[in-house]
Amino acid sequence: MKYFWIQLLLILGSVSMALMFIRTWGQAKNRAWKRIAFSVFVVVNVYAVLRPTDVTWLAQQLGVGRGTDLVLYVMVLAMGFLTLNTFLRFRSLEKKITDLARTVAINEGVRHNDERLAQDSAADSGAAGAAAAGPDPDSVKA
Repeated sequence: MKYFWIQLLLILGSVSMALMFIRTWGQAKNRAWKRIAFSVFVVVNVYAVLRPTDVTWLAQQLGVGRGTDLVLYVMVLAMGFLTLNTFLRFRSLEKKITDLARTVAINEGVRHNDERLAQDSAADSGAAGAAAAGPDPDSVKA
């Protein structure tokens, strides 16, 4: 009973993360393995909070002294994974934005070029029509 409050706080934190993840499930474009990994994380987290002696036993089996050390090592690895994942996602988004900006620039250049050619063509056809009709009688001085 002496660990009740911290256990309750940690479990509520895990459940609230799970609820936020589920609430944005349709919006998030997460791959299936990320969803599975997050679900496993929440379940393991709740289990570790309820049975801390089991985490200590597992740590000792793996050659780590204490359960808290094992949790710290796992969290360092998870933080490294999250950092790498975020970096790769940003790099992918930057590449997509660059490609989009290039495409827009090329399309705008083509559109402006087409408009200029159309204006030049109209000006040329107007000048050619005037030359074929002969001199303008009002502009000829007697």
